[in-house]
Amino acid sequence: MKPFPSRPQRLLVRSTNWIGDAVMTIPAVRTIRRNFPDTEITMLALPWVADVFRFSPWVDRMLLYEKQGRHHGMRGRLRLVQELAGRGFDAAILLQNAFEAALVTSLARIPVRAGYTTDGRGLLLTHGVRKAAGIGSRHQVHYYQEMLAGLGLVPGPDRLELYLAPEAEAQARRMVRDFREDRDVRGPVIGFNPGASYGPAKRWPARRFGELARLLADGCDGMIVIFGTDADREAARLISESSPCPERVLDLTGRTDLALALACIACCDVFVTNDSGLMHVAAALDIPLVAIFGSTDHVATGPFSDQAAIVRRPLECTPCMKTHCPQEHFRCMEEVTAREVLDAMQPFLRKRSQAPHLCTGVPARIGRL
Repeated sequence: MKPFPSRPQRLLVRSTNWIGDAVMTIPAVRTIRRNFPDTEITMLALPWVADVFRFSPWVDRMLLYEKQGRHHGMRGRLRLVQELAGRGFDAAILLQNAFEAALVTSLARIPVRAGYTTDGRGLLLTHGVRKAAGIGSRHQVHYYQEMLAGLGLVPGPDRLELYLAPEAEAQARRMVRDFREDRDVRGPVIGFNPGASYGPAKRWPARRFGELARLLADGCDGMIVIFGTDADREAARLISESSPCPERVLDLTGRTDLALALACIACCDVFVTNDSGLMHVAAALDIPLVAIFGSTDHVATGPFSDQAAIVRRPLECTPCMKTHCPQEHFRCMEEVTAREVLDAMQPFLRKRSQAPHLCTGVPARIGRL
């Protein structure tokens, strides 16, 4: 394989398609910038992950791949090819592993196309990297960094970070502050994330979140913020109704875009979550978090943070990596109790009691230049 160009003028980076995966590529994107400090870097991303990179200093331009809009179908893909071809890219680094990413950049005649040789796309890449043996047993953050190392780039630090939209950050602080003042809340802000897009096997039952809400009401003078999409509104309703203090539950399900959700997570003192994209967001924002794992791999895709606790029930069948429980008993999640999750939260809650709340003037936990 020829050496990767040392000074490309215009570089396209193809993002992964899911929020959590995109967050886990952040160290790799920073590595790309540090290896090419004078290159114009454009991130090609689906609209629902774009806010992960929109305010990053490692990216110069955002280009939206509107797969459900103007880039839908064969005609839309050809439109995307034409748009890429017209931008004069010297090279493309494909963080996404799919065949389509290699095909589109090849049809756009970008002369240098680099990425893993997965999904049968090796012949479409000019700089293909084979996956290192054992990389699947390490955290996914390393997966992307290893690919760059295979191209001859010098990997930088693996730490996560996120840069928030200033307007969304101000709105989130105002929302949480006003909610606290209106209800005289003096305790912690606790985020609940009961959803997970991969499938129900990743979701701790909503009634368990409700049980946790009841336990928290007995022990602290705080508030709960529920995150999620429209699909999580029923879970949010059950949680709110389970709480002895429903007036202290702020339901944001289906009511925020990603930029505002990121900023609201930055206002939390502790974040309780399933294995999901927002779990990785909390890790990147350095928010203390408790993650409940069942069907998925807590080593490869767990929270990449030293402020995280994982609660799981190891069984012979875990992790099965299935969207639905193949045994139809769902014990890996059903047997995780609210008391166990509360116990995992306690060290973070004790630390919070010794420090001021984040949304009372303390700067947000964002990435550092």
